[in-house]
Amino acid sequence: MDRLAAFCLGIALTALLPALPSSAVLLLALPVLLLLFALAPVARTRWLASGAWLLAACLLGFAWAAWRAELRLADALLPAREGVPTVVVGEVASLPVAGEFATRFRLRVLAAPPGVPDTVLVSDYRRRAWPAGSVWQTTLRLRAPRGVANPVGFDAEAWYWSEGIGATATVGKAREPMGEAPWWRAGVDRVREAALARIRRELGEGDSAALIGALTVGAQGALSPGLWQTLRQTGTVHLISISGVHVTMLAALAAWLALALTRRFGGGATPRVWVALAALAAALLYSALAGFALPTVRTLLALSAATLFLLARRQTGVFTVWWAVLALVLLVDPFAVLAPGVWLSFGLVGALLWGGFGRKPQSGWRQALAGQWAIALVSPLPLLWLFGELPLVSAPANLVAIPWVTLLLAPLSLLALILPWHWPLAACGHLAEAFVWAMQGFAQFPQWSPPALPPPLLLLALPAALLLLLPLGVGWRALAVCLWLPLFLWRPPLPAPGEVEVRMLDVGQGLSLLVRTHGHTLLYDTGAGDAARVLRPQLVALGVRALDTLVLSHDDADHAGAAPTLLATFAVRQVVAGQPERLAARKVARAQPCGRRSWVWDGVRFDLLPGEAGAADDNAASCSLRVATMSRALLVTGDLPQAAEETLAGRYGRALASDVWVAGHHGSRTSSSAALLGVVRPAWALVSAGYRNRYRHPHAEVLARFGEMGVRVKRTDLDGQLTVRLGETVTVGAWRAQAPRYWRAGASEP
Repeated sequence: MDRLAAFCLGIALTALLPALPSSAVLLLALPVLLLLFALAPVARTRWLASGAWLLAACLLGFAWAAWRAELRLADALLPAREGVPTVVVGEVASLPVAGEFATRFRLRVLAAPPGVPDTVLVSDYRRRAWPAGSVWQTTLRLRAPRGVANPVGFDAEAWYWSEGIGATATVGKAREPMGEAPWWRAGVDRVREAALARIRRELGEGDSAALIGALTVGAQGALSPGLWQTLRQTGTVHLISISGVHVTMLAALAAWLALALTRRFGGGATPRVWVALAALAAALLYSALAGFALPTVRTLLALSAATLFLLARRQTGVFTVWWAVLALVLLVDPFAVLAPGVWLSFGLVGALLWGGFGRKPQSGWRQALAGQWAIALVSPLPLLWLFGELPLVSAPANLVAIPWVTLLLAPLSLLALILPWHWPLAACGHLAEAFVWAMQGFAQFPQWSPPALPPPLLLLALPAALLLLLPLGVGWRALAVCLWLPLFLWRPPLPAPGEVEVRMLDVGQGLSLLVRTHGHTLLYDTGAGDAARVLRPQLVALGVRALDTLVLSHDDADHAGAAPTLLATFAVRQVVAGQPERLAARKVARAQPCGRRSWVWDGVRFDLLPGEAGAADDNAASCSLRVATMSRALLVTGDLPQAAEETLAGRYGRALASDVWVAGHHGSRTSSSAALLGVVRPAWALVSAGYRNRYRHPHAEVLARFGEMGVRVKRTDLDGQLTVRLGETVTVGAWRAQAPRYWRAGASEP
């Protein structure tokens, strides 16, 4: 068991590498491995032999994962192909998902110029039909798989890498059909597409139809944002994907049915092989119906390994089986270590096994409650580590949702798809509506959203949870509770009085600055979209419970688009806006106009500088902000155009001098005038822009202007979230440089 654990550890450590070792280093590992394997059996002491085996197993896992990563990197998009129209022939290799703005699908590339990856995630903004299994010749505009880079929140690049997506692309207007993929390769997707069409035809386009489509054929794209929010607030998101829970439960139902049949017609005999084969066959069919998505493939591998141990009739410890199954999953897919579902599923199964140590066998409702207790104790740790939030109602919500979805809704929906009548599917629709109604009730309860916890504190809480699962005395339980206390007491460090921290959040094509002093917080602009996407996770991770002031520079979606959802879910004491009358249409009704004002928080001076009131150009109305300590300052001017910048420079002159300047209008050619640069004279320029955005921000002329003045530039599209600390000195940090990974795009040169 210890060698299997060491092998898994070696694979997991590879995912943390800032860069992969060279081929020479990997080749050097081979003789080292051979030496360790040779020394282990003849070592004179037991600890030396054990250490040699463990080191060899860890090194073997490390080398295996590194080699597989090298192969995947060799399939990466060639930089010269980015943004260049490229003609490819490809097969639609997934169910198309019709989103709000585009239809998205995976394209298996069959023919293309060199440098195009095998799998591309394609977006069609014309929202045309792309039947599963169809083959097309079309023109793609490719780009590397990039996402916003912030310390917390969804990591799109980790997801792209774990899913094997080598590039994203937008598809052009012209396309030519090239036939259909072979039935043995695309037949399953065609069956899934037909099943989904029947669900929508008979149940409509509501949440119940979307829920049944997700549970039966893995089509999650139709779930509404409101339903996703409800599921997140109740901790039941894991039940909506065709995950290990559903596959395992269906396999268990098939095994139970096979057991009952063999006992009924086999004279009381219970051949293990028939029961095991029935379970595997059910798991295989359900995984196929889910399109062999990676979570179902991992579950299929796990069930296969567990079945082999069962059929071997050997006395094997449950944790040996657990480690062997995990090792098999990581052997086949070493990049699964980046998938949250792997840690959740294996962690919770491990907790159930651990909770059974030293206890008498139980049955019925007591066993179910004991399992729920084990999950409730252990699940907070991976949930806090992976998502930074813990719904307080998660345990009771899952106590209702797991049997409802896994034992009723999922299997009955699969049966209803097979039957030719309408009423079984309609009945499942009512079951789905009841589930949504119940979860909406649970979602009214609050969530616990602690600040981002350091890994050592989470590791300290793990043995505490494991101790509570064992039948130990009061003293041990008191120790476990003490180990949990730091989770509730820890608070992130704050700037010292007289100092300020400014974070330029990576919100893509937009702007959002979080300004923190020792005791106050201000947010300048929100970016676009939903605040739950980027803003809220960053605020919660830093321990921000309320905003003292929200400044909305002007009424553009990329600056104020997320304001309504932020105000609906977060306490904000004061809102100041450059165009308060226009922002009322965005449901920002209590904003004060941006007038000339100054104040001091914790020894830090804030100056609001209004734009041109009533200007025809929204950008000219941008409200500017200068933040200054005793010796350093930062200036942000929103989207002010050059004419307004020149007016600002003439009005305030050298009073605008700042060490750090947020480049106007995302680095657009229409901003960052020489007149304003001449009075500000920054040492640093920060640019907030989306990667390869359609506006081509920042403009080459602006970057050249910065270079001529010796201004150092940092950009969110290349560097991720930027952190500026102003005190006696100025420091500028970039998230991509602070947390480099071989599978993540690197930062720009310092």
